[in-house]
Amino acid sequence: MRKGDWIVSALALTIGLGIGFVDSRPTWDDTGITVGALILSAGFLASCRPRTWWLTGLLIGIPVPLFNYLSTGRLQSGVALAFALVAAGIGGLVGKRSATEQR
Repeated sequence: MRKGDWIVSALALTIGLGIGFVDSRPTWDDTGITVGALILSAGFLASCRPRTWWLTGLLIGIPVPLFNYLSTGRLQSGVALAFALVAAGIGGLVGKRSATEQR
């Protein structure tokens, strides 16, 4: 991995942990904001480093169901991983396309 890949991966994990922490709080009941945060952050970071879009999606998406499983014992928020991976895939395509156009 290149230096830029490490930076994007560290940012993705930090953002994913933040989203997962907030989503697992008992007073948090706003799925739309959680999904929006996942989609925007995964899409943006994957467009910055399209080569590692799948890693970005995993690092942003996995903490949400992990935090919820640890706090409630249920995996209902596992669909968050799918949203993050799809958004990262689309972001990766956009990033790859824009890099090709700049050449």
